[in-house]
Amino acid sequence: MSRFPPLDLSKVRTYPLQTRPSKVAAGALGAAHAAGGSMRGFLDSLPDILAAKDLREIAAAIAARHLAGKTVALGMGAHPIKVGLSPLIIDLMRRGILDAVAMNGAAIIHDFEIAYHGQTSEDVAAHLQDGRFGMAQETGEFLNRAISRAATDGIGLGTGVAREIAAAGLPNRDLSVLAVAFELGIPATVHVAVGTDIIHMHPSADGAAIGKASLDDFRTLAAVVARMDGGVFLNLGSAVVIPETFLKALNLARNVGENVGDLLTVDMDFIRHYRPRANVVQRPTQGGGRGYELTGHHEIMFPLLCAAVVEALVTSLPR
Repeated sequence: MSRFPPLDLSKVRTYPLQTRPSKVAAGALGAAHAAGGSMRGFLDSLPDILAAKDLREIAAAIAARHLAGKTVALGMGAHPIKVGLSPLIIDLMRRGILDAVAMNGAAIIHDFEIAYHGQTSEDVAAHLQDGRFGMAQETGEFLNRAISRAATDGIGLGTGVAREIAAAGLPNRDLSVLAVAFELGIPATVHVAVGTDIIHMHPSADGAAIGKASLDDFRTLAAVVARMDGGVFLNLGSAVVIPETFLKALNLARNVGENVGDLLTVDMDFIRHYRPRANVVQRPTQGGGRGYELTGHHEIMFPLLCAAVVEALVTSLPR
């Protein structure tokens, strides 16, 4: 006789489907997009399920918190600039939705090159073999000079670079996140890991100036976070530097007695990384608030979120 006799299927138990709780209902299903339809119609047509549901919730929450006068800040890596999102970030600043921007050191390179040359993002593999990677003269000289002057003047790295872009009258400065932030009086901070950016290879790089100007910006970010009670922090495409910097800025603000709670935090990247999940989504909201992960290509997901926020604001304003 087999050690494993067949199950007696006459003993199988079932129950009426109507008694079972279900996660998906007909009312949550999506609808087909109509040609020539509006963005509002498109957003309304999305399924009310998973990430689509999160997208609408996040947009509505950002709109509500902005209208309530809460601080909304964007942290970002360099990739959002490389994939063409500067105009969208600038639009959010000009609309008054974004109150502060924090970026890693690589972001200023692409921000400057777009403003100066109208192009950016070299082919690393093609230039690495002969050592030409990252050695564009104007990029190194302009940014390292701006950083040195920022350190001397005690104005922070982001403000220092923005000031130089504005003063130089660069032809595409209207596409510079830093320059527009400077124009609008919005804090734009830069957080550098020494040795990670191409300008650190240039002889004009001054480690003391980089360190001082970036530390000044960290303290500016901490001051922004200190006024973020009930506010919003978006992390767009930074896997390490911005999540670590944001967490320390939040801790410093709380350490000196500032009440910073009920945060809405959102991590947006291609894949889900440990550090942004822990330091942006989970830990800052443990005492209250809500953290989200919106995963996907920046050049698709961020425009969707921006459009959803603008639409949410229109429907939230009194008529």
